[in-house]
Amino acid sequence: MKTLTVEGVVERVTFYNAENGYAVFTITDDESSDNEITCVGYIPNVNQGESVKITGTVVNHHFYGEQINIEIFEKTMPKTERAIEMYLSSGIIKGIGPKIAKKIITRFGKNTLDIMDREPERLAEIRGISREKAMTIGELYKEKAEERRAMLFLGEYGISPTYALKIYKRYKERTIEIVTKNPYSLAEDIFGIGFKIADKIAANVGIAEDSPYRIRAGVKYVLNKAASDGHVYLPYDTLVDSTAELLSIPAIVVDREMTSLHIENHIWIDRNNEETNVYLNFFFYAESYTARKLYELSNIDTGDFYNYNNEIDALEAAEGITFVPQQRAAITEAMENGVLVITGGPGTGKTTIINAIIKLCEAEGLDIELAAPTGRAAKRMEEATGHKAQTIHRLLGISFLNEDSHRQTFEKDEDNPLETDVVIIDESSMVDIMLMHSLLKAIPIGTRLILVGDSNQLPSVGPGNVLKDIINSKVIKTARLTDIFRQAQESAIVTNAHKINAGQYPDLKEKNKDFFFMKRYNMAELQSLIVSLVSTRLPKYLNCDPLRDIQVLTPMRKSSLGVTALNSVLQEALNPPSPNKREKELRKIVFREGDKVMQIKNNYNIEWKMVEHGAVTDDGVGVFNGDEGIITYIDNINEYAEVVFDDNKVVHYDFSQMDEIELSYAVTIHKSQGSEYKAIVMPLLSGPEMLMSRNLLYTGLTRAKELAVIAGSPETVFRMVDNNREVGRYTALARKLKEFSDFAEEK
Repeated sequence: MKTLTVEGVVERVTFYNAENGYAVFTITDDESSDNEITCVGYIPNVNQGESVKITGTVVNHHFYGEQINIEIFEKTMPKTERAIEMYLSSGIIKGIGPKIAKKIITRFGKNTLDIMDREPERLAEIRGISREKAMTIGELYKEKAEERRAMLFLGEYGISPTYALKIYKRYKERTIEIVTKNPYSLAEDIFGIGFKIADKIAANVGIAEDSPYRIRAGVKYVLNKAASDGHVYLPYDTLVDSTAELLSIPAIVVDREMTSLHIENHIWIDRNNEETNVYLNFFFYAESYTARKLYELSNIDTGDFYNYNNEIDALEAAEGITFVPQQRAAITEAMENGVLVITGGPGTGKTTIINAIIKLCEAEGLDIELAAPTGRAAKRMEEATGHKAQTIHRLLGISFLNEDSHRQTFEKDEDNPLETDVVIIDESSMVDIMLMHSLLKAIPIGTRLILVGDSNQLPSVGPGNVLKDIINSKVIKTARLTDIFRQAQESAIVTNAHKINAGQYPDLKEKNKDFFFMKRYNMAELQSLIVSLVSTRLPKYLNCDPLRDIQVLTPMRKSSLGVTALNSVLQEALNPPSPNKREKELRKIVFREGDKVMQIKNNYNIEWKMVEHGAVTDDGVGVFNGDEGIITYIDNINEYAEVVFDDNKVVHYDFSQMDEIELSYAVTIHKSQGSEYKAIVMPLLSGPEMLMSRNLLYTGLTRAKELAVIAGSPETVFRMVDNNREVGRYTALARKLKEFSDFAEEK
């Protein structure tokens, strides 16, 4: 192939993708618009009228003809009067259009850019340009020149145009200085740029391997990586050794920087009688605050002892039910304690107790708020109680954040608390330490808090093991429900879930109306079976919608029975390509109108609307990890997709935001927490021991409301029941709760 270097002016931009920098544009000679050359490739931001120098290979495209595939791209200063006029006429500098550009060129000719840079006040010599406007134009020109220099600098280090623009917007004229001096600041200040990218830049600009900047960034990277695995802190030696290994430097060099990081408030070194642990600051404050506030809320005086037996008897008569002793005790304790945990497996009557508590509280004239961590869980809570329920995020009121913020803030806090008497949180096992911290900040002393959940389920996706830690502390009053109700005993889903939780094997041979096991040992056969079950057999059997009512749950992401592979084959079966369905390929994933998708990270800023009968009935911000919906519209011209979520929120995603959603015909069991589906299908054939555990199997099975199908190897199911190994999390909430309690008793 022939390599060619050309210089010219960008005549027109045919296509530019801001997400990845892919561009198609034509350039012409500086002096005339003849001899257009088409250029194609990935480059920083390009605008009509800019002067460029391009090196690339010449290829013949079957449709566009001869074009250059860009290998090296450089923006240059316009040299000719035509090039300068085109540059200014493009609108790249606010306040200058074609007419003004023509006047400026007529007055100053080839000296125009020099005048704008060094003597912008002279632009006022032109009729229609005031001195104030002249100075503004000068400032904008300098800013654009600085932006171009910064974008080229960042592009040399492999930073995509999208991130380069974010970096420049954050640092402005200090971009090159900051990135050259401490590129690790990018990992802290620019959301989406991690330690590894920053470390690569640092190596290129000559930052030493043992630079304090590098060590500090490495320590925080290791702690953040641990948080993504659920840990709130790491033991001191573990952190030092992991950082040293990451950076390929001696551990003693890392150790020397730890004290400085603590003093400068980047980390918190927590020394107690047993060990020394290291937190990112905000996790330390969140965990300590949560322990103190829970203890304070639990020790409020709820008034003189009152016997609720008569009220509970009246409820039984009115509802036509009989509470077992465990339930009566839980209802009474909810009315008598500042904080109560209600925990139990499926079929133990948690919802019945919540309804009873609501009725007793309303009889006393108390205001109640119901909430859950996810939209699905909140919707289910509302349907089960007949009482308004919402997500915890909605309850607290999300504040709009700037795009560089890493954590959420809420309108409700100590200064603006919730105005209610009772807060009931369902699916509390899903609440991580940061969300619990935010919730407790908004609950004033004197308000009762009731946490409902199943402590045997998987812990939260985010850091912490909050519900289990609260229970294990033995400081907070806990009502444990173990009795399974007669109606629930008729469900093989419920009885098998309790068997699994008790370490007993589920009955895989008995054919029940709501639980089936289908033996398969071949991966290809099993994958084919799953497609058949979801696309035809189960929808016919249950008379249901395969997209909204059936969910495939798998332990892992990889392998032919993992999320990625199953989503591909299920998409082909349930939502195949069609001339009537627009689609967009991103990250080697084809998104198509009609696809089932899930949000995979919290986005506290994205706007949503609720639309009924063509009118907007509500709006707000925030879509959260685990929310599911359907792609209803893709606009390839304006580059956005519309998703309608289960709670009828309509959200527009720019294509650049679609790394936040993925296909969800199949999801991991962990991602399904808090959700309930009419039917679930679980392929279980093989997998790593750390994943194939008892509580993973238990959590997956308890997501099914009417039907559960497990397909695969019986031996795998039995191994999972035998594997009661839970992946440990470094958390100290239980210890801190105990310390507050012990300290209070000593006083």
